[in-house]
Formats: sequence, C-alpha cells, structure tokens
Amino acid sequence: MRITIPNIDPVCDEQEIYSSLLPLDGARVLELGCGKAEKTRAIAQAGQVAGILALEVDEAQHAKNAQAADLPNARFALGGAEDIPASDAAFDIVLMFKSLHHVPLDKMDRALQEIRRVLKPGGLAYISEPIYAGAFNDILRLFHDEGQVREAAFAAVKGAVSSGLMELATQKFFNTPMHFDDFAQYEERVLKVTHTRHRLPPELYREVRAKFEAHLTPNGADFLMPIRVDLLRRPG
Repeated sequence: MRITIPNIDPVCDEQEIYSSLLPLDGARVLELGCGKAEKTRAIAQAGQVAGILALEVDEAQHAKNAQAADLPNARFALGGAEDIPASDAAFDIVLMFKSLHHVPLDKMDRALQEIRRVLKPGGLAYISEPIYAGAFNDILRLFHDEGQVREAAFAAVKGAVSSGLMELATQKFFNTPMHFDDFAQYEERVLKVTHTRHRLPPELYREVRAKFEAHLTPNGADFLMPIRVDLLRRPG
C-alpha cells in the first residue's frame, strides 16, 4: 500500500471514481462523516441504492442535514465512526469521503474495527483521503496543518489490512478540481466550516488571503486536490 504516488494524472469528480468501483445497485449503504451531505444527496438521488444511512458528529451540520425532505431513501443520524449506531453486518458498503483523518487519533483503529463489524462479509469500505500535497494544501496548512492526522489515517487503514481485519481490494489516485469565485467564498467554505471554525489572528489571516489571491484570476481560483482511495473488503 502507498500513501501517495508521483505524477497523479487523472482529473475527475469523485463520483466517477466511486461509481466505477462500487456495486451500488440495491446496496444498503452507510456514510460516515457525511458533512454537508453532498455525496449523500448525489447517491440517494441516483436511485440505485436500497437505502443510505448518513452519520455526522457535528450537531450543527446534522441539524441542517436532517431537514432534507426530498430524500426518501436516505436517513441522517448523529454518530461517529468509532461507535457506529448500527447492528452487525447491516451494510453492503461503507463510505468515508475525506473524513477518516477527522476521527480522533486514538480512535482510528476502533473506527476500522467498527467498519468491519457493520459490513456484511464481502462488503466494501470506500475510504478516500486527501494527499498532503498541492497548492490548496499549501494554503490550508498555514492555519490547519493536517500532515500528522492524514499519516495516522493511512497508518490505521494499512494496519487493518496487515492484521487481516480487512482486505485491500484496490487503491486509486486522482485529482479532484476545486473552484472558488473569490476569497469570500473560500472563507465561507473553508475557514467557517462548523466542525472546525478557524479564528485566525489578523497577521495570519492576511497571509492566508495573500497566498489564496495569488491564484486568483478574473474567473476565480482553481485548484486540484490529490486524493487517494483505499478500497477495502471485509474478509468472507
């Protein structure tokens, strides 16, 4: 297993990746750390899955997600990956979109154990994680350096495979495009997220803004975020 590779070439929306890797037709799906539920909505509205349970630990974001009234095959609940409120072997697929590194360091191994528990034998865990590289990461790490937690997330996945808890089905590496109209939109989407509201001192705020605006064009600012997908299978 590799945490990254040189020269990651594919550029695509993550939907292309998970759609090509996962047997979603008729599947019972669990999403851990669903955030604003953008992926939840896309999967539910595609109409392939039997149902999707989307968990989020941030109470403010969960309250917003729970207001959705147009997703009859989706259910939202409070809960974390390290203590999943579901019975054994309840799901065909477990999804974590860039959320494993948000699990507390001392609970990442427990999260992988819980994922195995709720998966049916032969079920798949799709775990995508941002790679610690690229221009977007260079700005982010000025005020929120995720190098340690991203390495820990990879170590937890690798440990689950090496111990036999899970099997590695495949790894995929790709770039996903990100666009911001201006710094105000970056501030709203990145600095003011409810799960980690960043309060930057004035000098650091100016540094972050200057580094962001160095990428700004009349059409906004575009970045490529490199992503790794570890697709795991529960043995059996």
